[in-house]
Amino acid sequence: MKRIYSLVLITGFLLLSLGAISQPPPPPSNPSDPAPPVGGSAAIENGSFILFTLAAAYAIRKVYVIHAKKTAEE
Repeated sequence: MKRIYSLVLITGFLLLSLGAISQPPPPPSNPSDPAPPVGGSAAIENGSFILFTLAAAYAIRKVYVIHAKKTAEE
């Protein structure tokens, strides 16, 4: 039951987040003076690399802990 509740909760949050990214950016106030892109010129490559690296490290640790627990029980 707890697993189903968690799955429904995560799915709900993911579906709610779709509404946040589905809106187009507002048009510039003056067509002759284009507005800078939303978010400026910030690069996200480093942030996503750090995020994926931490997620992979977390997953590897979880697998290691589960494997260590199984070998300790045997």
